[in-house]
Amino acid sequence: MSDAIIARIKANPKYQELKRKRNVFGWSLCILMMIVYYGYISLIAFNKEFLSLPLGSGVTTIGVPIGMGVIIFTILITGIYVVRANKEFDALTTQILKEEANK
Repeated sequence: MSDAIIARIKANPKYQELKRKRNVFGWSLCILMMIVYYGYISLIAFNKEFLSLPLGSGVTTIGVPIGMGVIIFTILITGIYVVRANKEFDALTTQILKEEANK
């Protein structure tokens, strides 16, 4: 793409909207993930007794399902981002490119 086309796209209000929405959503998920991850790490550092409580009469402790929950949470928020990106962000990108192609 030429510099003129890139400049027109950057000036497009829909592009500004796309950029803002994507950044807000991405940072929101990032902060949420950091809270979950560092919350788990903080439990490991400061409350080992809680994480070492056995589940039932077996050898599995409560820390194992919580750790698995962190992994599952990561997969879920990745899926949420992908779904929104495929629906909303890709649609806005297509609209922006069509508008610029018609100019």
